[in-house]
Amino acid sequence: MRALLVAFALAAVAAIGPVPAAENGVTKSHGLSLFGDLKYGPDFKNFDYVNPDAPKGGSVRYSAIGTFDNLSPFILKGNAAAGLGGLFDTLMFPAGDEPASSYGLVAESVEIPPERTWVQYNLRKEARFQDGSPITPEDVIWTFETLKEKGHPRFRLYYADVMKAEKVGDRGVKFTLRTGNNRELPQIVGEMPVLSKAYWSNRDFEKTTLEPPLGSGPYKIESFDVGRSITYRRVADYWAKDLPVMRGRDNFDAIRYDYYRDQTVALEAFKAGNYDIRVENVAKNWATGYDSPALRDGLFKKEEIPNKVPTGMQAFGFNARHPPFDDARVREALGYLFDFEWTNKNLFYDAYTRTKSYFSNSDLASSGLPSADELKILEKYRGQIPDEVYTKVYEPPQTDGSGNLRDNMRQALRLLKEAGWSVKGETLVNDATGQPFTFEFLLDQPEFERVVLPFVRNLARVGITASIRKIDPAQYENRMKTFDYQMAVVSFAESPSPGNEQREYWGSAAADEDGSQNYLGVKSKAIDDLVELVINTPDRPSLLTRIHALDRVLLHSYFVIPNWHITYFRVAAWDKFQRPKVSPTYTLPFDTWWIDPQREQTVEAKKAQEPKR
Repeated sequence: MRALLVAFALAAVAAIGPVPAAENGVTKSHGLSLFGDLKYGPDFKNFDYVNPDAPKGGSVRYSAIGTFDNLSPFILKGNAAAGLGGLFDTLMFPAGDEPASSYGLVAESVEIPPERTWVQYNLRKEARFQDGSPITPEDVIWTFETLKEKGHPRFRLYYADVMKAEKVGDRGVKFTLRTGNNRELPQIVGEMPVLSKAYWSNRDFEKTTLEPPLGSGPYKIESFDVGRSITYRRVADYWAKDLPVMRGRDNFDAIRYDYYRDQTVALEAFKAGNYDIRVENVAKNWATGYDSPALRDGLFKKEEIPNKVPTGMQAFGFNARHPPFDDARVREALGYLFDFEWTNKNLFYDAYTRTKSYFSNSDLASSGLPSADELKILEKYRGQIPDEVYTKVYEPPQTDGSGNLRDNMRQALRLLKEAGWSVKGETLVNDATGQPFTFEFLLDQPEFERVVLPFVRNLARVGITASIRKIDPAQYENRMKTFDYQMAVVSFAESPSPGNEQREYWGSAAADEDGSQNYLGVKSKAIDDLVELVINTPDRPSLLTRIHALDRVLLHSYFVIPNWHITYFRVAAWDKFQRPKVSPTYTLPFDTWWIDPQREQTVEAKKAQEPKR
């Protein structure tokens, strides 16, 4: 979904002047921004990074991996189809060129008192569902209560501090908040999609469905072939098409997602012209995999689009719920056996930077030793968090890239010995039980096998037997939902304003909640406290101090072996599109692109002349 559960926030932006306020001190505005002013005034016509006159028409095809068996994206069960977010409008819509702001969509205005203990959204009279029925406060209230009670577990985590929703007047919905300290919460409420109470009244919300649901957004489902493809058709009389937040967007008449078994197959399908746009995340593919007559003839193009999105953390993740990975010494030891420098040089064409923070590519990343302000926070947790947090700058183990790991192996064996493991013959065994050290690395992307295999060989050099289990994406998703793995590739996306999502990533309550993103099994009172400090931060400087402290504790707890990152989007697209001259800083909005009919005609004519692959 557009902004669903992605917390945009922070940093002051260009001021537009004071926000109107009622006499009682309640702020009433067309938008929300954390800690700063709104870039766009109440009379703005469109975002700066769109073309308000972009022509509508044509179709675009994307790829998806795996399968789908569900057309409801709001529940834990099943595998939801790609692209369903286009069916549902939210109360507010985020600006892609501000790290902190959102503007009214279903809601015309928003009201917040100085103490921030409630937020009220006032709905537009013209807002309606695709069957023509109006969007009412009753729909909003029902949606909130249903998502919190019956929806995916992450909704309960995100809305945990929202106590109730009630109707105010004819068009208002007031959400009462547990505390006024959670500054991000009003915007999280604003990201909520609005569902039709009447439509769902005679349907079981908690069951998977293949009935196209009633939405309010710019697209509706036109057709689908379960597990193979789904096509969306633009709603010609979409009620919000002329609103400032929607102008210049949703320019394709049809959007189709075709499903492929894996990314290798999907790449070949792209080069053959079977779909139009691809975001690449494999360095080898980007360097060599696109070479083809179509690329050389200019039928599709590759582009690197810079961004300022915090890279988050992609990593080899340990499931710390079970031995042997419940021991931080074991987790740290295995980190010495992943040779990033060799991998980057031999497999990635030196394309990547090693990740050293959960918030790289931003000022949210910790660096150096803790500041005095950080130490004020961390001192109370001495004995509960690793001692290294106070005295050591986190650096992942390094090598010279030659493949010689002798020094790293010594460090790994030292830590493993401390944790009760010794080499007997050529096998690492547990001193207490005599059991050999074995584990399974779960994968669903074949591209990662060539990265993991050298790691597995390095593990074998100290007597650890690691096997690789490759499964299809649907199985993988189900196993990760239930935390049925020992090690896997995990990813934690971060916004410019970390907040409530940190509970789902690291909160103790989420560790036992199937479907949460606490894949690692993090359970720590100290980390819980630090997460709450982040969520309840009063200003930008405090946020930086608190998120740096959290970052340090996570890093020195060795829950993951950090991977790598880049600071740009790698996009390949067939040359039939145009896009706005300005690219937003914090997102990659394909919905602002449009079809150039002349380019499309040229490309299709040349494709017909290409030899069959």
